[in-house]
Amino acid sequence: MKTQFLRTLRRLGFLFLAATAPVAIGGASFIAPAQAEEAALKGGTLRVAVLSDLTNFDPHQFSTVNFHLIKNLYDSLIEYSPEGEAVPSLATAWAIAPDNQSVTVTLRDDVSFASGAKLTSADVAATLAKAADPDRGKNVYATMSIVKDWTTPDDKTITINFKAPVPQRQITDLLQFTLPIEAKGIDTVETVPAGTGPYLLDSRAVGQGLTLKANPNYWRKGQPIAEKVDFTIFSEDSSASAALESGAIDLIYGGSSRSAVRLQDAGFQVLRGSGPLVQVFRMNSTRGPFQNAKFRQGFNYLMDREGMLRVGYAGLGEVVALPWAPASPAFDASYVEEFAYNPEKAKELFAASGLSPAELSGWKLLVWGNDEPSVVLSQILQSALAELGINIELDVRQGAEYTEAQLAGDYDATFGAVGNVQKFPSRVATNSIYRVVKNPVLKDPHPHPEYVDAINRVNTTSGPEADVKAAYDHLNRVLVETAFAVPTNSYDTGLVVAAPNLGGLALDIDNLFVARTVGFQ
Repeated sequence: MKTQFLRTLRRLGFLFLAATAPVAIGGASFIAPAQAEEAALKGGTLRVAVLSDLTNFDPHQFSTVNFHLIKNLYDSLIEYSPEGEAVPSLATAWAIAPDNQSVTVTLRDDVSFASGAKLTSADVAATLAKAADPDRGKNVYATMSIVKDWTTPDDKTITINFKAPVPQRQITDLLQFTLPIEAKGIDTVETVPAGTGPYLLDSRAVGQGLTLKANPNYWRKGQPIAEKVDFTIFSEDSSASAALESGAIDLIYGGSSRSAVRLQDAGFQVLRGSGPLVQVFRMNSTRGPFQNAKFRQGFNYLMDREGMLRVGYAGLGEVVALPWAPASPAFDASYVEEFAYNPEKAKELFAASGLSPAELSGWKLLVWGNDEPSVVLSQILQSALAELGINIELDVRQGAEYTEAQLAGDYDATFGAVGNVQKFPSRVATNSIYRVVKNPVLKDPHPHPEYVDAINRVNTTSGPEADVKAAYDHLNRVLVETAFAVPTNSYDTGLVVAAPNLGGLALDIDNLFVARTVGFQ
């Protein structure tokens, strides 16, 4: 691991010198699955490179490392178009009650699970019950906080009742985030997929890759196009790029912005989705100096966001000081100016913390060694701290070793992405660091009750626009004051770089990889 990390650092040494200005990517744009022109495409085996192994096959484990599989093994009740319009998927219709306290969903009658069993409302009910369980709901548990109960009047209908009136977009977010699991497969879903998706699990070699095979009973006619999808795990972005250039693979999912720029210049297709992530400096406020609010608040000013975006992501993205992409209704550009890079202000807050020099330096920064931007950002922060006399160590871990530490909250601080930030604001609470209950990092009871209250206020405000905006404004102010997570920039996740002979490339609104529409020209 040490040798591999040193190779990464040598490459990054060049990047620090070379990355002096933003570079724009053109090429392919977002293609909605329904718009893919699959008729002229041919099947075969699609060979895909990814940079990390999956956590498990549970769609409620909505972690970035699972994004290449979720929409290939499962379907949502509804989908969003690239413009954010709710469109049918497993649900043919959904009717929101006039008082916004319930939604009634009608299911398709021609959908089967991987086992061959028909999808029914009982499966959706079992999925909701799992999602509402704090021990089993994982990333979806927070989304279920608005749900009171549900009823299944027949096999194809389910009515979901809410605790209070719920904004329409929050309701459709819940439906889009609900990926039905076969009821009898829920207990084993971490190791055995149990979805309705276009592909079935064929084989898996832990740490090396896996193969999916086409679902012969898939409900979308003419899909999937490719008979097989082979995912190979590469330990480094550069290795995946070399494999694409040599013809050993057909597509890279989740590579770096910098590699995408170079490969597009070399004639490869680049697909950027509509759902950017936000990079966030996450602090475990139950540990060491991070228990001190003044110390945490200092990081609001210590982040050289412009430099981080330029060097880490080739300038592809936006500088942000809140965990929202610019498309989010809670986005507020004024915070970027208020919390602009100001090391002197950071120094003042660190001094105001009352922590001793030993306490200020007595922590490690967990680093995802497979992700070059994360390594770069960690180095930039380490250097900025050193200039203030705070010397820290980088705890570099690879693959599953990093993922396990991050999801378990076994760290002092780390950089990690936040998704779903262009949708209803409180959906940010699906992310591990932002969860309000069963938070794997901050634990229970939540150490920042004012944040929990702010999320609940957003969840229960559906009246006049001024009231909704006031709830967003309050949440934003609480976020920068509690400062257990400090955002730096939005960036493209799930970038697809593909060989010229592929067609039908698509990402969903969360930038999850959609293989069913992809074929060979």
